[in-house]
Amino acid sequence: MAGHPGGPRAPTDFSRAPFLAIWETTRSCALACAHCRASAILGRDPRELTTAEGKDVLDQAAGMGTPIFILSGGDPLNRPDLEGLVRHGKARGLRMGTIPAATDNIAPERIRGLKDAGLDQVAFSLDAPTAPVHDDMRGIPGSFDKTLRAVDIAHQAGLPVQINTCLAARNFEHLEGMVRLVKKLDIVFWEVFFLVPIGRGAALQSISAEQFEAAFERLHRLNSEAEFVIKLTEAPHYRRYVIEKEQAAEGDSAKRIQCVLARERGIKGAIGLSPQAVNAGKGFLFIDHLGDICPSGFLPIPAGNVRKDKLADVYRNSPLFRDLRDAKKLKGKCGCCEFAEVCSGSRARAYAVTGDYLAEEPFCAYVPKIQTPKA
Repeated sequence: MAGHPGGPRAPTDFSRAPFLAIWETTRSCALACAHCRASAILGRDPRELTTAEGKDVLDQAAGMGTPIFILSGGDPLNRPDLEGLVRHGKARGLRMGTIPAATDNIAPERIRGLKDAGLDQVAFSLDAPTAPVHDDMRGIPGSFDKTLRAVDIAHQAGLPVQINTCLAARNFEHLEGMVRLVKKLDIVFWEVFFLVPIGRGAALQSISAEQFEAAFERLHRLNSEAEFVIKLTEAPHYRRYVIEKEQAAEGDSAKRIQCVLARERGIKGAIGLSPQAVNAGKGFLFIDHLGDICPSGFLPIPAGNVRKDKLADVYRNSPLFRDLRDAKKLKGKCGCCEFAEVCSGSRARAYAVTGDYLAEEPFCAYVPKIQTPKA
């Protein structure tokens, strides 16, 4: 999300606060998505954070300097207090977003209520450009049509719309079709998630390192074609790709990197882009439905819990978070890569595939110029 109430704000110091915090408000969801990181369930867990505890989390996030906060799920619309949480976060100066599931919960009056509460942006998930492929990924017939209807409802309410897409081997061939679809939907933001094999997603196959490069090429071209922002999640090596492609930039590599990323981030008024590389525990923080504080939802290693620990203390001082912000601790080819500081590879995917969150990115085609990898 660009900007901040009261005008521009200084860049977030990632050693002190995350640029983006996400709270999994509930794990309850009527869908059965093949790639769900959390293996969501139908009913609400009675141990979920209460409204008061949720408001305290919002207070803490604002207090530590986090600009953007996302209320996720499961399906956050299964929480009757969602509007109140949005209103509270806005009162604390946070930019607020949410990610409802494509179910009958998405009614015009509910979406208008979220808009009236101050919601800045709403995201819906589309994994393919046709109903059969999307519905197969989501596990529920009719999900595709409900998502398109949800987009229309949000437009009618005057809410900026984001589309989220999970890219895996199962739907990679439909990437170009998705490009054509999202161009038609009048969105402000397209977030393309690259599969991390955890939760139900462990049963899916990731795309190959070469397919990552092909996706990078297409999405990089799209950045100059589309009016909306394109963000790649769990694909930090996209920054290396962009830097390599922008050969015309002048100066040394550090200046070239800053020049390229300044052009690439073209905010266009939407939530979620940072001028710095965001990775698990490095500009990013996740609170699960039970209050566990993790580096991301795709790296579900608790470093504390909001019922006994403070967000700022865990983010700033826990060994796990500090490790994730130290590129010198990376192993394998990530440990000797000249792009380590601006990339670092997906720490979540490294953990999911190898069990070591400091291991090298499993699906990166780049070969570092100096090959002295760490153990």
